[in-house]
Amino acid sequence: MVAVYGDITPKDDYTHPLGPESNFNESMYFNFFDRAKNTGGFLRLGNRANEGYAEMTLVVYQPDGSVLFQYKRPEITDNDAMDAGGMKFEVIDGLQKLHTTYEGRAVYLTDPSQMADPSSAFKNNPHKPVKVDLVHEAAGPAYGSSGANHKVVDPEKEFAKAHYEQHMKVTGTVEIDGVVTQIDGLGLRDHSWGPRYWQAIHRYRWLTINFAPDFGMMVSTIWRDPENRTQGGVVYRGDKMDQIVGVDIDTDFEDNGLFHKDLVAHLKLNTGEQLDVSGKVMGFIPLRNRRSGMVTHVGEGMTEYRCGDAVGYGLSEYLDQVE
Repeated sequence: MVAVYGDITPKDDYTHPLGPESNFNESMYFNFFDRAKNTGGFLRLGNRANEGYAEMTLVVYQPDGSVLFQYKRPEITDNDAMDAGGMKFEVIDGLQKLHTTYEGRAVYLTDPSQMADPSSAFKNNPHKPVKVDLVHEAAGPAYGSSGANHKVVDPEKEFAKAHYEQHMKVTGTVEIDGVVTQIDGLGLRDHSWGPRYWQAIHRYRWLTINFAPDFGMMVSTIWRDPENRTQGGVVYRGDKMDQIVGVDIDTDFEDNGLFHKDLVAHLKLNTGEQLDVSGKVMGFIPLRNRRSGMVTHVGEGMTEYRCGDAVGYGLSEYLDQVE
């Protein structure tokens, strides 16, 4: 049985009762990276049943730097399943094994930075049929909280009541325009539920890293406002997991100051150990979320990471509220 850090249980892998908040969101996210093929991506579904729709996102990074992308808001009326817009997530064995699929189309971007203007990008680039069929199996412990002791005071300021993550081994296929790529890699998944607005926080940096099936990291630093931030994450090595208690990230950006391309994360662990992790973005796409006149930029980078002699792949996700 997989190790668990926190109060989550295998039943938490399923959907939860729909909360009363208008912005109640239950989301599952799965990323995957096959280092040998320089291919990866992620799938996400966020059920917002009280608002009548789900947020469906697909990103597939190609070895040549091109990206396939799809985003939809398919109609839903309940929170009974993760199944919308051609994407479906199934729990085979709670906290152990899950199945993700997608069948539909995606815009093919040889210059993914075009997605800074989504309307133009979707109109001016070709669309290709995509099929994703992946099995995600536990490679490390599950860690997080069910939110049982979290009291929602103001839903407008919430980002997630409950949240947990887990490093995974990922196998299966990605088919693009009839060309099938076998995937045998690693990744990370997360699952959260509770009221959420993307505009509820000032910014964050989220790094997901897999060096080997028994060596991974998750790094998080979140600014609730410009002056206050939290720092955290985990390092798991074999059957041992250490907490990250200090995070400082030096980042090189493109000339626009928004698209990140290289980083060095300086990490302090609860054991006193310090680690430096460098990251080079191999594939990048800028995404955004808009609400009430606010624009939230989410930069998604498929990233090659190095820590000492270890080399791995993962995602670097940078969220910023754009003034």
